[in-house]
Amino acid sequence: MNTITEPAGPEPIRFDTKIAVLLRADLEPWQRLNVTSFLVSGLGTQIPEVIGEAYEDADGVPYLPMFRQPVLVFEATKEVLTTAHTRALSRSLPRSVFTSDLFATGNDRDNRAAVRAVPTAELDLVGLAVYGPRNAVDKVVKGARMHP
Repeated sequence: MNTITEPAGPEPIRFDTKIAVLLRADLEPWQRLNVTSFLVSGLGTQIPEVIGEAYEDADGVPYLPMFRQPVLVFEATKEVLTTAHTRALSRSLPRSVFTSDLFATGNDRDNRAAVRAVPTAELDLVGLAVYGPRNAVDKVVKGARMHP
């Protein structure tokens, strides 16, 4: 006897793009959270297609929209992070950076000044967020591992 099984639900949504955050492995837990939140905020402000629809609960209370797709978080050594940054630049992928200098600042103006004061090749990166075609982002984060 043949059995026909109905699909469990709609097909999963597959994205041809990827959002990835790469963190330096030697960060403290609070730093990892802080860096991640700052990095992804940059992507959402400049790339409108990464933002989904607004949320609403059963009582009609509205909530802000969030990313439409998962954010994958990786960790790596300082060297791998530097290489990833170079790859992101060479592919002209949208990106945001967080340098070690930003832990000593307390506002957006000083953050921007701290990054502006250092040449690209000398940035002491502790985090990088990138968005783009899945295969391009995969190449950028090559050598990193998923965050535990």
